This record gives sequence, structure tokens and C-alpha cells, in this order.
Amino acid sequence: MTYVIKVARHASLVLLFVVTALAGTLSGVLFAYSDDLPLISALDDYRPSTITRVMARDGSPIGDFAVERRVLIRYDQIPDLLRQAILSAEDGGFFNHAGLNISRMMLALVRDIVPGGRTPGGSTLTQQLARNLFPGDVGFERTWERKVKEALVAIQIEKRYTKEEILTMYCNQVYFGHGAYGVEAASRLYFGKSIGDLNLEEAALIAGILQGNVRQSPYIRPDAAMRRRNYALGRMAEEGYITRAVATEAMARPIVVREDGGRDATIAPYFLEEVRKHLEARYGATALYEHGLQVHTTLDPALQRASAQALDRGLRRIDKRRVAYRGPERNVVADGEAIEGFQHVRWARAIAVGDIVPALVTSVDATAGTAAVRLAGRTAVLTRQSIAWTRRTSAATLVKAGDVIDVAVTAIDDEAGTATVTLEQAPVLEGAVLALDNRTGEILAMVGGYSFTRSKFNRAVQAFRQMGSTFKPFLYTAAIDRGLTPSTILVDEPTGFDAGAGQPQYRPRNYDGKFEGPVTLRRAVEASRNIPAVKVMAMLGPTQVVAYAQRFGFPDRLPPFLSTALGAAEGTLLEVTSAYTVFPNRGVRMQPYAVRTVVDAEGSVLEDSRPTPRDAIRADTAYVMTHLLRGVVQRGTAASAASLDWPLGGKTGTVDDYTDAWFIGFDPNITIGVWVGHDEKRPIGPGESGTTAALPIWIEIMREYLASVPDRANPPEFDAPGNVTFLSVDRATGQPSTSDRAIREAFISGTQPAENLRF
Repeated sequence: MTYVIKVARHASLVLLFVVTALAGTLSGVLFAYSDDLPLISALDDYRPSTITRVMARDGSPIGDFAVERRVLIRYDQIPDLLRQAILSAEDGGFFNHAGLNISRMMLALVRDIVPGGRTPGGSTLTQQLARNLFPGDVGFERTWERKVKEALVAIQIEKRYTKEEILTMYCNQVYFGHGAYGVEAASRLYFGKSIGDLNLEEAALIAGILQGNVRQSPYIRPDAAMRRRNYALGRMAEEGYITRAVATEAMARPIVVREDGGRDATIAPYFLEEVRKHLEARYGATALYEHGLQVHTTLDPALQRASAQALDRGLRRIDKRRVAYRGPERNVVADGEAIEGFQHVRWARAIAVGDIVPALVTSVDATAGTAAVRLAGRTAVLTRQSIAWTRRTSAATLVKAGDVIDVAVTAIDDEAGTATVTLEQAPVLEGAVLALDNRTGEILAMVGGYSFTRSKFNRAVQAFRQMGSTFKPFLYTAAIDRGLTPSTILVDEPTGFDAGAGQPQYRPRNYDGKFEGPVTLRRAVEASRNIPAVKVMAMLGPTQVVAYAQRFGFPDRLPPFLSTALGAAEGTLLEVTSAYTVFPNRGVRMQPYAVRTVVDAEGSVLEDSRPTPRDAIRADTAYVMTHLLRGVVQRGTAASAASLDWPLGGKTGTVDDYTDAWFIGFDPNITIGVWVGHDEKRPIGPGESGTTAALPIWIEIMREYLASVPDRANPPEFDAPGNVTFLSVDRATGQPSTSDRAIREAFISGTQPAENLRF
């Protein structure tokens, strides 16, 4: 008995010694590291970097800006499936421990001591949060010093915050690869949906790849992602959240993620870049990339898509008219790749009829003159009809096995796994499109070039190009305000103009090299005659005309020369298109803008744009000019647009040697401008005028726009001011007439023809 008491007493002393030693060690550890630990109270104002989202006018997303792609969520927004999956995969005892799991830590210690072992996992969810929130403080190295600090920080976090708060911070903070932080951003990245819409296997995938992020991304290593997803499903069954049968059934399903590889391709890259520059200039880079602004813009998604598609088709059409096939973009065999294993990144996205996509030439039949191609699991054949535009009769003379080429998909047979295609090529030609709301100045669409990937130079706002005949309406506006009328006779004949001392006479020519003699001002506008325009410029004085142009928003850089009448001066597509909105908008120019509202992460409105009107010209003058420009569409150089059967006006523009082609057109509500040309000053090609190059693109855009107009049977009207008088006049002479050649003409009251004036 005495022996037993002695042993017990000895054991108690040993235990007391161990406890005292452990307490001393713990105190020593706490003392040693307390000064090095981060200040946990800083989490009270937890505001990680969040995404600045940019939305179109209908609320649909068009792009975002961020250093870390993160969307913050609240605890009540975490669905049960995702919460259960995360806890099962990462920390089943989360709601029962105080930040540490001692048994898992001891197991990790054993693993680390065993030769060949490594510093362990075994971290609780709270420890993982500590590691993610304070990487610079607790260190990244897998050392026991870091593990001690991490554990101490986890304990502090558990003491200060509720389990719900900790889990929420964890779900907002953890990195999922590809720039995505937090479960909401990960859900949008991999599945294109919010976490509230995730199904069981999707929630398990997100939970499974938490620790591995990029290394276990389904885009990088689908096999590893599958193993981790199934692990999470198995753990959910063990924790009792789902049955084993449900888990087994879910494990058998394939992983289905977004086809575009998680990339958020914007429909308006040039527009988005202009918005980015505006936001950064006004709020700074930090606010733009880290503070989660909500930006609502003026962009019309449907019109933007129509504009981009029409420009792409138009540039390809012109390119194929003027140049031969330039050859493939690359050959995979020459690059050391195998034809059988080649996959193009574009093939990960759906392919539809009308798409232009890359294809791989798999074989060539010189005898038949055909080439077999593969695209996204489908096969197709390039026939003689497929290459007709190249003016070759055999595909074997154009391509060889291994070539990567562009094709347009004209038909798809999913059952047979085949497609019908035609050969395409990227144009070297450039172009731009801009659409404005006449009454507000809102930018509805902006396409700054053929491809933002190829060139980020925005030709809609940055390119200064000679305006050609698109300048003439501003000249004739000054003339109408100085007493001329649509019936005024201008003589189209060879004329020399004094160009200054010691200079040869300025002798302008007409586009067609012909002279029509006496013509009405209307005819001069509709047929874009050059000699009458220069005569009016000389009569009014270049200085006065240039001053008039400034009323339309042009800067003071326009030179006061006679040649400016024919568009020798330069302007941007934005300047010219904005200037044209004055005509259908009763003489008022609205300042163009792209951003409607900017709201910060707390919901405070930082910017709320409103239309900014500027009186440019009188309403009656604007209406007379609108009436004249409607004639350009009805009978003049833009007559092909009359097929749209809609109230339209506009003006073509062609620069000498066919270097630039323009068309600016409008209806009562919107104005759309199109420019086509090369970045360097060189011809597009013989005969490629505003009528043949730019106008067809404009018509295609306008046709798509009109298809969405709710009440097509009741088109809007150009409202005439009360002091505008209408008179039936002869089309050729401008004199009052009731003959078959008569047209209905608009005059400012008191200026209707009484006699024929000639200039």
C-alpha cells in the first residue's frame, strides 16, 4: 500500500512537472512570438480588394477590373450544399474546436518526424484563414515557427469572431486560381453562375480544389480536379450530409465547366478601355482595381454586337475584293506539333453557323483539288466553291497539311460530326463604328478596329482622318444660315480659285471627273459635287465656315482653307458622328458620354451623369439640313439605304485616292458613323468609296437595329419647326412645280424661291 502511494505520489509529481513544463513552454512561445503576431482587430474592418464591375445599359456585364477577382458575400448567401462541402473537405469539426485540432496536429507531427516526411497539413479552417489573411506576417515557409504563429493567430481569431464570421471571411478570402478569390468568384469562373445556383457536384468541386487552386484546376488538371471533387463528395457522405448512394452517383458524373476556359470575353473591348481610362483618371488606380465600384454605362449590347459583326464582315468583304489569299497563320507540323493531337483554344467554345473560326488542314487531295479540315471535333472539306473568292480552282494550291486557317461555318451536321465551310482570312484593312443617342449623347456602341487583340488603338476616338465629303453638311449649314436655300442654283463647272501670292490656282475636281453645269444646292448635296461646295466656301469665307464647324463640337484646329470644304481637314469618328446628331436633334448637340453612374462598395453614388445640351444652330436650319440629308438616302450617293424603308438621312465621304471611306447616317433617334481605311495613309483600293466600302456596313448595322424597334409600322418622324414652309419644286431647277419631276422641299419661311439665283 505504501508502495502504491509512493508511486502515485511520484506520478503526480511527474505529471505536475510536465504540465508546468508545458505551461512554461507555452508561455515562452507566447512571449517569444507575441510581438510578431499581426493585430487581429484589423479584421474588424475587413475589406479585401474586390472587382469593379462594368455593366451595359440593360444591366448585363460587359467587363470588370481587379487586382484580385473577388465578389464579397454574406454568411446567409452561402448555400447549405457549399457550406457542407467545404466543412467536410477541409474541417469537419469546425463548429466544435477553438481554432486548433490537436489530434490532427499530433498526427501531422508524427508524419513530420518520420524520415522523408514534410511539415504537415492538418490545419483547421481557421488556421488556413490566418495563413491567407496574414501571409506577410505568419510567413509562407513550411516551418514549425510558421505553424506556431499560425496556430496562435487562429486562436486569437476564434476568440474575437463568431464561427459564422470566420467561415464568411474564409469563403471570401481563399484563392482558387486564375485570379479568382473567394467562392463566388470561383463559381462564376468555373461554372458561369452564382454560388446559390450550384448543384451538388459543382459545390464539391469548389470545396475539393480549395487547397490546390491552380494545381487542381479543371482547366489545368481535370484528373486532379476529379479526384478532389470525389474526395469532397466522399467526406460529405461520411459527415452525414448526403447518403453514400447519392455521393456515388455524383462521383460518376463528368465535370462540366464553362467552355470558354473561364475567360470573360467582353463584347466591347474598345468601349471598356475608354471607360477604364475615365474611371482611373477620375478616381485613381486603387479605387478602380481594388474598391469594387459598380459602373453602369450607356452601351446597348444588341447594337454593339451588330456593329462589331457588321464591321468584321464588311472588312473581310472589302479585303477579299482587293487582295489575294495571304496564306495560313501557321503550320503546326513546321512548329513541331502533331496534326492528330492539335487543339485550338477557340474550339473550347461553342461553334454556330455564321461563326468564323480556326480550322486545321488534316490532308490535301491534289487530284480532286480539295482539302480536309478539322474544327472542334467536326470535319469539313474545302471545295472549289469554298475557295471561289480566291480565284483559284484547287485548294491544293492554297493550303497544305498542318496549316491553321480561318473558315466561315455555313452549315453544321451534329449527328454526322461534319460542317460546311468556306475559306476566310483576317483583313489587313481597319475600320471603326460609333453609335450615339441623338437626344442624350449616350454612346450606344463603339468598335475601334477589326480586333482589339491585334491592335488596341481605338480608331473611333483616337484616329484623326481626313473627313472627305462628310464635312460638306457643316459648310451648307453656314450657307443656309446666310440666306441660301435648297433651291439655290450653283454652277458645277471647271473653276480656278486664288491660292495666294506665288501659288498656282486651286482647281478642285469632282469625284467622277465630270461637270453638271447649273445644279440646285440640293443636287450638290445629294450627288456630293465638289465644285459647288468650294464655290460656297469661297463665297462665305473659309474663316466663317470653320467657326461654324466649331459650333458642332469640332476643335479650333480646322484650317481655314478652301480645301477644307472637301474634307481635307482631319477629325475623329466620334467628333464627326457627334456633330451629325445636331441635325436630327433640332440644332442641339449633346455632349457624348459613356458612363451613367458609378457606385462604391457601400452604395454611395460617386457619379451620376446627365445629358449636357449645347445649342449649336437654329432649329429651322437644322431641319432644312436634315431634309437635304434625307435626299442623300432617297436619291443620292446613299440611295441603297432607301431599301430599309425608314426615315433616314446621312452623308457619304471619300478621300482622294480612296484612302478613307465614311458614312454618317441617322434616324430621329440615333446616329451611326462608319469609317474604313488603313492605319497608314494608303488607298483602300480603286473605287472603294464611302458608298461602296462604308455604307454597306452601316446598312447592315441599321437593319439589325431596326429589327429590334418595337413598333416598326409607326416610324418616328423628324419634327419640323413652325417656321418651316414646304413647297413643291422642280428637282432640276428648284422652282415651284407640280410636274412629275417635282419634289417636296423645305424652306425657312420667307426664303422659298421667288427667282432663280446663280452662283
